[in-house]
Amino acid sequence: MAKGEIVRVAGAHDALGGILAEQAGFDAVWSSSLEVSAARCLPDASVLTMTEYLEAAANMQKALGIPVIADCDTGYGNNLNVVHMVHEYEAAGITAVCMEDKLFPKLNSFAGGDQTLLSTEEFCGKIRAAKKAQRTDEFFVVARTEALINGLSVDVALERAYAYAEAGADAVLIHSKSKEKDEVEEFLNRWDGCRPVVIVPTTYPNWHIDDIAKAGASVVIYANQGLRATVSSLRKTFESIRRHGDTTALEESIAPVKEVFGLQKLKDWQALETV
Repeated sequence: MAKGEIVRVAGAHDALGGILAEQAGFDAVWSSSLEVSAARCLPDASVLTMTEYLEAAANMQKALGIPVIADCDTGYGNNLNVVHMVHEYEAAGITAVCMEDKLFPKLNSFAGGDQTLLSTEEFCGKIRAAKKAQRTDEFFVVARTEALINGLSVDVALERAYAYAEAGADAVLIHSKSKEKDEVEEFLNRWDGCRPVVIVPTTYPNWHIDDIAKAGASVVIYANQGLRATVSSLRKTFESIRRHGDTTALEESIAPVKEVFGLQKLKDWQALETV
């Protein structure tokens, strides 16, 4: 971002997914609460604990040479929980955390159900608590407004985002479940640039990265495409094996075991035996 270049981020829920994102050329990995919870076949509804989400993010960061941005939902509670969250994530080497301005416990933004927002001032208090708790200047706090998810106007989203920037957020994330980019694009057109803006084009996927950059976004997160691809691929693979009775039809389209060994850096580990 310091160079004025858009940052591309891929969602993942484990170190393997993170490594594949890094190899594909992404700049950072989003430790997605949807992906982490889905990997446990549990809803993205504040069911898992902070410790469980932290373990997933930390395992990714240990394996990666690029930053991890942790999706920390609402900060796991009140200001005290937020301070504890910052201490733990920063100690684990995580580069950035993102908090959203919904009530705890929260529900995934695309699910039907309650998407009630915390008051602006209360969420600003969480941001101030997070920034005060961090120990290094490099740690990054992203404030995510769910105003558009809640059905509120772009005016409200902007009002909240400016307040969050004033409270000390290092970046703001504007989220939408519209099938068109229009309201996010309007937000970007009216934003004064006081903080970088992060977008997540899940429901408006045809917005090209070059046009997103021209519109003024600094970071784009492809938050769950990896998870959705995994579901489709595993389903097809397992159905093929069950239908055909062998794996012959699959062998040319699935990774060889030696490629898995490469991702595990097996040779590096074996070399340690002779040190």
